[in-house]
Amino acid sequence: MTVYSVLVSLDGTRVGAGETDTRTPRYADRDAVDGHADFVGPVPVVRTTEWMVAAGVAIIAVWVRDPAIALLFGGGVGIAVVLARRSFLFLVLLAALVVAGSIRSDQSWSSLTPDEIGPYRGWARVVDDPQSYPGATRVILEVDRERFEFWSRGRAQQQRVREWRGGEWVAVSGERSRLDPERAGRVAWQHVVGEFDVDWASDVDAGGPVARASNRVRSSIERASERLPADDGALFRGLVIGDDRDQPREMIDRFRASGLSHLTAVSGQNVAFVLAAAGPGLRRLRPWARWAVTVGLIAWFVALTRYEPSIVRAGAMAALSATAFVLGRDRSPVRILAVAVTALVLIDPLLVWSVGFWLSVGATLGVSGIGPWIAARLGRIAALRLFALPIGVTLGAQIGVVIPSVLVFGRLPLVSIPANLLAVPVAGMVMLYGMPAGLVAGWIPPLGEPLMFPARLGTRWVDTVAALGARFEPDPPVQWIGWVAVALAVVVLLVISRNTADSHGDLSPDR
Repeated sequence: MTVYSVLVSLDGTRVGAGETDTRTPRYADRDAVDGHADFVGPVPVVRTTEWMVAAGVAIIAVWVRDPAIALLFGGGVGIAVVLARRSFLFLVLLAALVVAGSIRSDQSWSSLTPDEIGPYRGWARVVDDPQSYPGATRVILEVDRERFEFWSRGRAQQQRVREWRGGEWVAVSGERSRLDPERAGRVAWQHVVGEFDVDWASDVDAGGPVARASNRVRSSIERASERLPADDGALFRGLVIGDDRDQPREMIDRFRASGLSHLTAVSGQNVAFVLAAAGPGLRRLRPWARWAVTVGLIAWFVALTRYEPSIVRAGAMAALSATAFVLGRDRSPVRILAVAVTALVLIDPLLVWSVGFWLSVGATLGVSGIGPWIAARLGRIAALRLFALPIGVTLGAQIGVVIPSVLVFGRLPLVSIPANLLAVPVAGMVMLYGMPAGLVAGWIPPLGEPLMFPARLGTRWVDTVAALGARFEPDPPVQWIGWVAVALAVVVLLVISRNTADSHGDLSPDR
């Protein structure tokens, strides 16, 4: 399920495959300039491929932080694009991205030096829910608009600290200090500027309206999850709202080993399910009112899930897609992804150093760009036609995350292909069902057991798939030999599909 498909369904009218949408440009599907002939809206000034180049240039400008180097690289790319497309406007755009990216990156890194250190006594805002580690609990506190990490290590203090929730205000007294350079680099993407050593903490204030509303919803989901066995309840919260605080280390390890850890990081699929659940109400609204409520709902869900990089990316894409939908502009996922990434790395350049952000971007690019291409070709083989789309999307996602997975974690699970094929559909049903069921079960306790029983079956299935995947995942070098075999098999199937298309005549639009 994609955000665009949800938006189309909210209008109440579907356009069949191969048909032309003749209602208004607002409801057309894709941009003919990018190979989709059914788009009847205005031709975009910057095409999808150019937006992808722009996103890459912006990322590099942010990464190098040196305007001279960034300009040299961006200028070379821009000249190549101008020679190919004769688009001088795009060259100007690239130059602006290079300058803005390098300046914003330098400003962001400079802001990581604390303005003040030393003693502090007053109110501090809890930025995110406390995270448990072996022997300690970590909390990010905002003091005088600067973020400090606080490590709670005493047993009694940890029990108190774990009751705090993101968005609350806590009266504290303690000492602020700088981080060592290595630690500062590791937590830079969270905008943490130092460490706070708390002497005592007392009163807690519930925070603003958004924080209170979000925490009430999360508390309801937590109460509903208590109807499930401990591990299943923790997994349920991870699938529905991305809350992985209480997941045991064994569960985290087996989900990583089986290539399913992405399921507990909220993403575009969660956003699409939330919009689908709100569909009956949204469908009654006029287009612009529907757009305003949709964007507001997306913003609320991003706040609910604590502004994690993956959900920020998904929320930005969903909002852009909703805006493009109501304006009748191009909504191809790759284009939306490129625009979202370009905007996000300029707004918050430190996202470039977030592993979660890159896994999210890579998986989205694979699912929306590579996956459909593979699926369309596998679909030409009669024996694979029924499974072409899930296989193509799964392979696309794995291709998209291969670089960050190997560089950061040193592995790419071979069992991730069958594990995702078995777990993702069930996990999706838990996501779709879990939010409304969890809210009702949390608010009306007598209904908790029957309402949460389907969620229990779903989470048990997903966890069982992860456990089996971790058990059968081979160690290197067998793992890498297996991936070579998978790659060769895919190449052979693509060749077979091409020969099949040539022998029967291929009427697909990409030929």
